[in-house]
Amino acid sequence: MPSNTRPSQAHYVAPIEETPLVAIDSVKAEGKPSNLWTDAWRDLRKRPMFWISAVMIAILVIVALFPTLFTSVDPRYCQLSLSNQGPGGDSLLGYNRQGCDIFSRIIHGTSTSLAVGLIVSFLVALLGVIFGAFSGFYGGWLDAVLSRIGDIFFSIPYILAAVVVMSVFSQYANVWTISLAIGAFAWPATARVLRAEILRVKNADFVMAATALGVSRFRILLRHVLPNSIAPVLVITTISLASAIVAEATLSFLGVGLPSTTMSWGNDISQAQVDLRTNPQTLILPSIALSVTVLSFIMLGEVIRDALDPKARAQR
Repeated sequence: MPSNTRPSQAHYVAPIEETPLVAIDSVKAEGKPSNLWTDAWRDLRKRPMFWISAVMIAILVIVALFPTLFTSVDPRYCQLSLSNQGPGGDSLLGYNRQGCDIFSRIIHGTSTSLAVGLIVSFLVALLGVIFGAFSGFYGGWLDAVLSRIGDIFFSIPYILAAVVVMSVFSQYANVWTISLAIGAFAWPATARVLRAEILRVKNADFVMAATALGVSRFRILLRHVLPNSIAPVLVITTISLASAIVAEATLSFLGVGLPSTTMSWGNDISQAQVDLRTNPQTLILPSIALSVTVLSFIMLGEVIRDALDPKARAQR
């Protein structure tokens, strides 16, 4: 009967001292774990536009907080004998029609524009997050009610609404009034974007896991859904700040914004219309300051949007 066994073969086994045991499947992880915000910051650091806009905004903030570091001239001190005179002497950019120093008025007008922009942006983000988060996460009748309220406000141009509000409350015209008039009608776009993002995130596996563990829905919204949906809101808020600055200048230019005694680029542009042919720098210089400020925040919003979008990062 033939044997089914193979002939014995000699096997060599190296001593264990020569072959120490190692974890074959182990992976050496270097650096910190990656996430959306880490990847976005790594991308931002490589973008020259980010650093340019950040430096410009930092300069604007310093000018707004410490205007006396850049000029010691009182922006409200005017001499008619200096009317429409060009640069020279103590004036870096010349004088306007009333004999006021143009450079000093531009410097002191920075704080007004940034204050309006920040207040409006905070109000837009607050109302947009409240309406968008509750509408998208809870759904049902609450979604229907909040969405219809948002549609009503969305159908009203916020510039037109601000004109009406400022005309009615003209005796109370100040930075807070004009900021509330703009922000109260500019939030629906933020709410819509956040609602759409929350509708996408709330069906994720980690939300289902939190629900299975018995976490309350409100806590899930605050700790899990909202932090993973807030990225588009940051982009919109940055761009809305630039829009708010333009809106304030527009209202002041139309004569329904801040009082003429308030340092505002819109007021200076409005008052310089009559001198466009004879003394154009009184209109051009405040316009340049307004344009540079708006451009800085728009550039920042654009690079943040690209950095938070994985598809945009992959295409570069």
